[in-house]
Amino acid sequence: MTKPENFDEYIAAFPVETQKRMKQIRATVKKAAPQAEEVISYGMPSFRLNGRLLYFAAFKNHIGFYPMATGVEAFRSLLSDYKWAKGSIQFPLSKPVPTDLITNIVKFRVMENLSKAKKTAPKKTVK
Repeated sequence: MTKPENFDEYIAAFPVETQKRMKQIRATVKKAAPQAEEVISYGMPSFRLNGRLLYFAAFKNHIGFYPMATGVEAFRSLLSDYKWAKGSIQFPLSKPVPTDLITNIVKFRVMENLSKAKKTAPKKTVK
């Protein structure tokens, strides 16, 4: 696969069934974080909002979903049906896309990034 320049190019490089799942994940993330920017980073689809929000990528048997370590840890109790590690979750192609779980993770990450942005914003000085 040549390095894609946008989400559509990335998704188009996979089998139709995988494309459907990736489009579903993309739509779910966009609905949960409509202000997030779509970019290709590290050769895979990524969403940014005041920093990195999440990544996802297709593989032979699953879609890797990368909501950073905090996004996985916060939902650890809901991940027993999936393989997961510190910053990643594997959604098998043989199971339905867990849109409710993805929505909740994305909303958590949005709040986390917005909170982080407020803490690091420069303070205005009064003259």
